[in-house]
Amino acid sequence: MKWLIGLLLLCGAAGVTVLYAGWYDISATDQHLRPTYWLLDTSMRRSIKWRAAEIEVPDLADPQKVRAGAFLYREHCQQCHGAPGVAPKPFALGMTPVPVPLVHTARAWSPAEMFWVVKEGLKMTGMPAWKYRMSDEHIWSVVAFLPAMARLTPGQYANLEFLPVEAQRRSPGEPPSAKRGVQAINQYACVTCHEIPGIVGANAPVGPPLKGIAARVMLGGVLPNSPANMVLWLRAPQQVAPLTAMPDLGVTERDARDIAAYLATLK
Repeated sequence: MKWLIGLLLLCGAAGVTVLYAGWYDISATDQHLRPTYWLLDTSMRRSIKWRAAEIEVPDLADPQKVRAGAFLYREHCQQCHGAPGVAPKPFALGMTPVPVPLVHTARAWSPAEMFWVVKEGLKMTGMPAWKYRMSDEHIWSVVAFLPAMARLTPGQYANLEFLPVEAQRRSPGEPPSAKRGVQAINQYACVTCHEIPGIVGANAPVGPPLKGIAARVMLGGVLPNSPANMVLWLRAPQQVAPLTAMPDLGVTERDARDIAAYLATLK
């Protein structure tokens, strides 16, 4: 047992040395080692399978749902995953790992698993959590279209009749949640500009730190600090203060209320 513990400590120390010394090549042109890729891929599949087990799958055979899914796929998914006869955009071809063709995914994964991935996203892959950009109904439409796409020829895909749909977001009816606010802060990339207590992310504080923001008197120097004004500031900063460098990130009312709930805890 002592020898085993010693060996594990030695391996751990060697790994830390390699990483800290900068010997590990993190460039996107250097592919993962086969054992690394296997570990990440196996962990992903097991994680998805466990979390998707309780999802109830609605009727996905409705032709209208499939047509709507085709439109949403073309608008939001085709750029990274391609389609029959359609290559991904050049930026997607340079990602590591490269986004997989969803023609294969539709044949190998269950509808519940595909729904979970589209809704929640995947760490370390570039796959976003679409629940912040699409309603559950629209996500199910995408899932309904994927098996149909797997049966299309390039010519059939090119001649599809798409059913345009308007963007739908989650209803703001639920009470604000600081827990959901933490997720929303990451999904709207707030941490790329602000140092936010309790949020792990990029260390590039081009905006002011948000430590103690709940105790501040003013927001942006123009609004009294209140929950309602925080929501307004998050959703339309340049309307409130035209000279601010803070961009309009398209934050929904529900997500703004959740973010404001978390920021209210930073006293």
